[in-house]
Amino acid sequence: MTRSRSIRPVFLALSTVFVALGATLPAQADDEPLPAITPRAETAALYDDEAGGDANADDPAIWRDNAQPGRSLVIATAKQGGLRVYDLDARTLQSVPAPSAQSPDDAPGRFNNVDLVSGLKLSSGRADLAVTSDRGHDRLRFYRIDRDAPGGPLKDVTDPAAPPVFSADQTEINDQRTAYGLATWTDRATGRSYALVSRRERTTVALLELLPKSGGTVGYRTVRTLDLPSSFRLPDGTSWSPCAEPGELPQVEGMVVDPADGVLYAGQEDVGIWRLPADLTGTPVLVEKVREYGVPGTYDEATEECAAGSDPGYGGTRLTADVEGLTLLAESDGDGYLLASSQGDDTFAAYDREVGDDNEYEGGFRVTAASTRLDGSEQCDGAAVLNASLGSKYPNGLLVVQDGEETPADGEREATGFKFVDLAKVKDALDD
Repeated sequence: MTRSRSIRPVFLALSTVFVALGATLPAQADDEPLPAITPRAETAALYDDEAGGDANADDPAIWRDNAQPGRSLVIATAKQGGLRVYDLDARTLQSVPAPSAQSPDDAPGRFNNVDLVSGLKLSSGRADLAVTSDRGHDRLRFYRIDRDAPGGPLKDVTDPAAPPVFSADQTEINDQRTAYGLATWTDRATGRSYALVSRRERTTVALLELLPKSGGTVGYRTVRTLDLPSSFRLPDGTSWSPCAEPGELPQVEGMVVDPADGVLYAGQEDVGIWRLPADLTGTPVLVEKVREYGVPGTYDEATEECAAGSDPGYGGTRLTADVEGLTLLAESDGDGYLLASSQGDDTFAAYDREVGDDNEYEGGFRVTAASTRLDGSEQCDGAAVLNASLGSKYPNGLLVVQDGEETPADGEREATGFKFVDLAKVKDALDD
């Protein structure tokens, strides 16, 4: 997987005091391997080359057709390849191209993350929307979802005047320190809908209010921004920052909001998982750390890699960098799990959804091959879960995970894709 990062001026400086998790959660015994679960279906491989349309699977979202759950959809980003819409058999129903470059010297559209908004009131009536971060143009894009629409379920309803999220001009956009991670949120107290957007190669997270515009289009305005730390005080009194290319800061990508209490969980890839109010007020809490937290590193320009030093033992025991793919497995009684992709060791970790229990670790699992034809998930980037019946195929719900090392039939081209997993298998694995 190609990793990337970026920067912008600080809009809202936090106090240097951030609350971190005080104690490391107990580790799973070495002789107790994580349970393995298998997918039921997989999408066709995507290829990040000219012949494949520069498509690279990244992040999925699951849209439920409440009238006919068996006709629900999975909407997923393919970066420069745009969006893909799949049915529950993982068959492609629609391919939506990313917008072209403004000029031959400018960056093309590149869809990074996607999330959903239900029942947003537009000038043309209420609609469900797919929202995606267009990293290439530093904007959000909006697509109205209509399962039976001619030409495909998605229709672009982005306000043509939608401004860049972080950049001042096209030159800055071309630097690609642009809109990256994405999570949507509707405030139950006010009914207003928002998108939380992170910035590539920076620690900034922006809160954008979604605004209906004329003609059924959707725009947005920036409410506030927040900068997470880029350096950390270790227990021995020293300061530590994750090793990176010169000028890069530890970025956030995976994000999800718990709608019950308006809590945002944000995965800072080389650091861990932060918990903070979705309106970006209050003090962030680092509720989990990656294993590499506190490990010194030296960047080698020749190899473009970081050489790690000795581990001082300040990291966590569940996640191997990068932390990715945060998604919420919500139960109707308020219980449930925060799921996170531990990209570095091809596992998934589950944490208690309840803040009062300090998001205690509840278990983990792997998604492994079901057959020589249907492989598992490696180097997982994005993930999405829906704990609701989706008809006869997934009566217990669905987990969709990105596979960063898809195994295509020819085996010669690097490929990515998505795996569909029966949620009952996930629940069984976490209940063991």
